[in-house]
Amino acid sequence: MCRVLSCRNQLHRIMVRRRFLCSFVVTPFILILGTVLASGHEGTHPGGSSEEPLKSRVDIEIEGDFRLIEANGLPDHQHGQFPNRRNPHSITTQRYAYRVPAKPETASRLTYLGRSPFGIATNGIPFDPGTAEYWQNDPDSGWRYEALAGQIDLGVDESHAHVQPNGAYHYHGLPTALVAALGGNSEKMLLLGYAADGFPIYAPRAYADSDDAQSELKEMKSSYRLKEGNRSTGPQGRHDGSFTEDYEYIEEAGDLDECNGRTGVTPEYPEGSYYYVLTEGFPWIPRAFKGSPDLSFKRRGPAGGGPGPRGNRRPPPPFRNDRPPRP
Repeated sequence: MCRVLSCRNQLHRIMVRRRFLCSFVVTPFILILGTVLASGHEGTHPGGSSEEPLKSRVDIEIEGDFRLIEANGLPDHQHGQFPNRRNPHSITTQRYAYRVPAKPETASRLTYLGRSPFGIATNGIPFDPGTAEYWQNDPDSGWRYEALAGQIDLGVDESHAHVQPNGAYHYHGLPTALVAALGGNSEKMLLLGYAADGFPIYAPRAYADSDDAQSELKEMKSSYRLKEGNRSTGPQGRHDGSFTEDYEYIEEAGDLDECNGRTGVTPEYPEGSYYYVLTEGFPWIPRAFKGSPDLSFKRRGPAGGGPGPRGNRRPPPPFRNDRPPRP
């Protein structure tokens, strides 16, 4: 039996702590005050999804103008086997302490994601779409591999997640096991977490009419498309989606803007809000912020989740306001 506190209730309560046992049973949410007790792939899923949930801890608290999120980074759902052949890292307890604006505002210009997480799920697992893998292991090449494109094998599991060298389990795409644990996305909009700028993150299905909560749900499509033709530099060959730079944003080509978001009503925001959407295709997790990301998300450790650093990689900055290069 699994009883899940609704996302609406999360917004009305000061603190939520969720306890998960190492079995297929998820215990009820327990309201407490305190601190954390912490010490798509489109091809195969080498990580599988056979391991039982771990003892996850997450606290979400509204304090003044901020939503504070502390977590131990352990998944509350079935996850893949780690280490595995393509990801030699074990999941270990983390000490996450993030804050985001409780009432976020859009900024005058977009901020593009660098090497830091885009946001964090309601179960305390980061949304972190970038990889540390570049063409010829050279960050200066300008060609960064995509984890879910199927061209490189980073050992992701069926929730499109794997583990960084520091033991951090993180999502590269839609966390399917979390969606299932929250009751699915077929009949309701589903709040999955918060971006570093404070705006909410939702599962793919949203109201067909963004201003009408009574309208049917439809799967949101991103406005990113593969570039036509061949790459003029670097790895050459056609734009097949292997690299982030194989894609380009085409305004109104889909339902969502350049940040993979839209403005409208949601169950948690009946008066309307800007919100992000995780999509089944690129960018999977957004790569740009509509608001201003909080620096608590700035990574202070190694990035990536494959076999580990190779060569003298220089990671990109955590956030940047300049438009990404378009080879």
